[in-house]
Amino acid sequence: MQHWLKTAVLIGILSGVGSPGFVHADTIKIGLITALTGPGSSIGIPYELGAKAGQAMIPDIEGNKLELIVLDDATDPSSAARNARKLTQDNKVDILIGSSNVPATFAALPVAREAATALIGISPASTTGENAAWYVTTAQSAKLMISAVVGQMKRDGVRTVGYIGFSDAWGDLVYDNLVKEADSAGIKVVSNERYARSDSSVNGQILKIIAKRPDAVMTGGAGTPGALPYLALKDRNFKGKLYGAHSLINPDFIRVAGSSAEGLVAPTGPVIVAEQLPPDHPVKQMSGKFHDIFQKTNGKPSTDAYSAYAFDAWLIAAAAAKKVIADGKAKPGTPAFREALRDAIMSGTQVAGTHGVYTFKQGDSFGSDERGRVLVRLEKGKWKYIPEK
Repeated sequence: MQHWLKTAVLIGILSGVGSPGFVHADTIKIGLITALTGPGSSIGIPYELGAKAGQAMIPDIEGNKLELIVLDDATDPSSAARNARKLTQDNKVDILIGSSNVPATFAALPVAREAATALIGISPASTTGENAAWYVTTAQSAKLMISAVVGQMKRDGVRTVGYIGFSDAWGDLVYDNLVKEADSAGIKVVSNERYARSDSSVNGQILKIIAKRPDAVMTGGAGTPGALPYLALKDRNFKGKLYGAHSLINPDFIRVAGSSAEGLVAPTGPVIVAEQLPPDHPVKQMSGKFHDIFQKTNGKPSTDAYSAYAFDAWLIAAAAAKKVIADGKAKPGTPAFREALRDAIMSGTQVAGTHGVYTFKQGDSFGSDERGRVLVRLEKGKWKYIPEK
């Protein structure tokens, strides 16, 4: 209860962030890197819309304008790195947000570190060493999310599970955490099949999985390319249980997968089923505000998990900027201000968002705990909340 009371207080603080008052106004620049084109655009475009909703909710800090600069990385890690360099060197941004997938985030990380500019991730990429000093992410850790899925597998009586995921860092991350959590739960992972985000078929991989006769299949895909395994499983008349990662919570995934994903269980942030949550859930109030401002800003409702991650990143950046501006020791656009922003983000202060209540500390990329995850089941094209037992 004490944590939830703190959450309510923080919501009140953030609600008043945008009020004018400081005489010497400056512009605080926030750079967003995301995939507006390429195979990851179904994920990347919602991130931009979420950031715009955040800007609409908090347009300034004590009269200091918050400016959003968006660059398209075209789902290409090398482009993400170039964009990070352009934003830090040419645009002189005070903080970075991005990118929309794990490989692109890894590419941008060293650039952010070299520029001594904090990067708020929106994908579940994690890092250690020097890069970790300038990086946090609004995404939940793969361990936090996959452990919930495996817990549901155990309750469902699953003993063997086949795996198919992207042939990149995200596919590796899901697989590695699945193996660890499944082993602890007494569940055997019987396959490790992969495919590229740009592939148009996974029939060969699915045939290999079905030959092993698993009780269930878990995937490590994302967005519309994440639908391929489910379509192939349906074509082969697979009758086992279906599971996926939080990267599938996207209306385009549902559109492409159709009935092949019926019954799919996946983890996600609470914002996706905010209206189904108990009244005292710690993110219900902020989730309601997000949905309202998103609709007003973008002219349509938010139906994905991705836009809310970028919205939360904006809340975190704004909360840090408010703290640094109030301190009065550094001006926007200076190295001292960028470093102070990093320190404020990693100070351990709680920030209530839509995907959870964030508490970041130096050396740990993730700020979410169990308050930032729920399980959902896809039923007739809609995500339904599954209370964890």
